[in-house]
Amino acid sequence: MGSVRVMSEDTFRSVNIERTSVGKYVVRNVRGGSLPMGTGEDGDFTPVELLLAAIGGCTAIDVDHITSRRAEPIQFSVDVTGDKIRDETGGNRMENLRVEFTVTFPAGPDGDRAREALPRSLQQSHDRLCTVSRTVELGTPVTTVEAAGLTGD
Repeated sequence: MGSVRVMSEDTFRSVNIERTSVGKYVVRNVRGGSLPMGTGEDGDFTPVELLLAAIGGCTAIDVDHITSRRAEPIQFSVDVTGDKIRDETGGNRMENLRVEFTVTFPAGPDGDRAREALPRSLQQSHDRLCTVSRTVELGTPVTTVEAAGLTGD
């Protein structure tokens, strides 16, 4: 059975990355948000840290929306880890990616419903909802190109 692709004007996503100095950049989205990015020599997030944040953040949003309809969590934190490796066959990449949730709900029937929904919401996010981890796991190709018309006068 083939997949159905649903594309419209609403499917396009983008960010812009602008260099501010050697190894320092600002990432901007179309809504006006900005985030500093760098090489890890200071407090700015590195691209790998942003990848980990995107993986964990995507699942966190899914899980939060599902479980908090039942009860507001007392604690909700996510640790995302992995190993950055380099080898001859695959080059630099991340392995052993792990997203670990620590979530506590209040006592009582609402908290019980939220606790019951937690494992299912984690599975739903992993299997179909989280665009970021689904993209990573499916291995979507990345195309890198130079913008047309640029010159080095």
